Amino acid sequence: MASQDYTQLLEKLQENKKWPLLYMFKFIAPNEEGKVKEVVALLPKHGKVSYKHTKNLKFVSITCKVSMKSAQSIIDVTAAVNNIEGIMSL
Repeated sequence: MASQDYTQLLEKLQENKKWPLLYMFKFIAPNEEGKVKEVVALLPKHGKVSYKHTKNLKFVSITCKVSMKSAQSIIDVTAAVNNIEGIMSL
C-alpha cells in the first residue's frame, strides 16, 4: 500500500476553503509487534487519540481527532502510516 495514489483524497480535501480543519484519522492495526505504537508515533502529537479493540483482541482501531493546517499535511500523515505493514486506513 506504500505506493497508493492519494490524488482523489487530496482533491477532496482541497475543496475545503477553511483551514485549519478538524480532521479524524482512523486506522486499523493488528494487535501485535508494537504496530499500534508505530501508528501513534506518526500521528500529530497535539491530537486526541482513542482506541477500540475487536472482540477477539486481534485488531485495534486507532482514531485521532486533530486540527490540521493543510490538505497536504493530512496526506503526509496518512501516507506515512500506510507504509506500516498490515495497517488499514479508513
